Amino acid sequence: MGGVILSAPSSGSGKTTLTLGLIRAAVRRGVAVVSAKSGPDYIDPRFHAAASGMPCVNLDAWAMSDARLRSLAFEANMPLIIEGAMGLFDGAPPNGKGSSADLARILGMPVVLVVDAGKMAGSVAAVVRGFMIHDPAVHVAGVILNNVGSPRHEAMLRRALAPLEITVLGAVPRMAALATPSRHLGLMQASERNDLDAFLDAAAEVVAAHVDVSAILALAGGETEPVAAPRMAPPAQRIAVAQDQAFGFNYPHMLADWHAQGAEIAVFSPLADEAVPEADFVFLPGGYPELHAGRLAANMCFLKSLRNAAQTSEVYGECGGYMTLGKAIIDADGISHEMAGLLDVTTSFASRKLHLGYRDLTGSAGAMAGHWKGHEFHYSTIVSQTGDPLFVAKDAEGTELGHMGLHKGRVSGSYAHIIDQA
Repeated sequence: MGGVILSAPSSGSGKTTLTLGLIRAAVRRGVAVVSAKSGPDYIDPRFHAAASGMPCVNLDAWAMSDARLRSLAFEANMPLIIEGAMGLFDGAPPNGKGSSADLARILGMPVVLVVDAGKMAGSVAAVVRGFMIHDPAVHVAGVILNNVGSPRHEAMLRRALAPLEITVLGAVPRMAALATPSRHLGLMQASERNDLDAFLDAAAEVVAAHVDVSAILALAGGETEPVAAPRMAPPAQRIAVAQDQAFGFNYPHMLADWHAQGAEIAVFSPLADEAVPEADFVFLPGGYPELHAGRLAANMCFLKSLRNAAQTSEVYGECGGYMTLGKAIIDADGISHEMAGLLDVTTSFASRKLHLGYRDLTGSAGAMAGHWKGHEFHYSTIVSQTGDPLFVAKDAEGTELGHMGLHKGRVSGSYAHIIDQA
């Protein structure tokens, strides 16, 4: 089946809530859909999965090849709803690679533009027209007007758009009740919202009442052929993966690749003080260990088993996992909490600085040897670190960033999140 991309002129236009509402509205109609998120994002896909009852993949046009994108997009034989990232044409410097527009071109999918019209009237036509004609290879098939103030306001917007002959697929009124709470790295995780189902149902009701769901699903209904692409090779036969509210940032396509090639994957919870399962490779993904540092430091069953695992198995940590493999995490209040001590690095959330961007990575140690595409997104900083570097890193523009991460014996980690093999 084909798909449709919900994008916007900019971030903050409401496309996440409307995408979730659309997904849940389709499911409530009995229409099975799958979803995807453009770019590197761990939070939104968990909400997507809760809305649809199906796994949500990331489609990253900067880090993934065209064949890889098509393979992931068309794997399921059902309509695909993709939530764009940032604005439609916003991607990595210097040329915007990785934008939602890139996805639209590569996948041949139409775009529905979500416009926050709360503070405009006739100007909406200039905005929409610009996006319609900016790139002839990107087909803007319709528009959803968001944050509409009143029926009169809606009528003004529709009159302004009429000469463009673009389909207005919906006009959604301002609804403060559908605002989503946030924290230091973005939205709260889906698992942290006790009202998640109620929120998704409320979003679905709003979309069903104010958006032409049938028309959008029709846009996503085109036929496509499955595409084969190389998968990421599993780092070992038996893999243990940390998974809870402190370590929730793993990409589904990575674990699916490993599983599809015969790897056995066992999950465990460091927050619940569970021991690391017997495995050849232990993976600590990113997440929010700094919010649970005191609890993790007291979980001796987890920490002792992790130290023991490092004697016989390869251990790898990304971002929050890297911090946990270090000597200590200093929390926002300046309190130091002892961690596993397997790498000579101390990190701090008391001194905040945003580190953000795509990373081109070359590794020479263990399972991370090779060339990778990844990204970095964190506020914590390194207080001290010594040892052998794990990666040589470049940013999206090819600027050398020097060494990144550490490896010591069987243990390695860095702040980078791996998206795919280069």
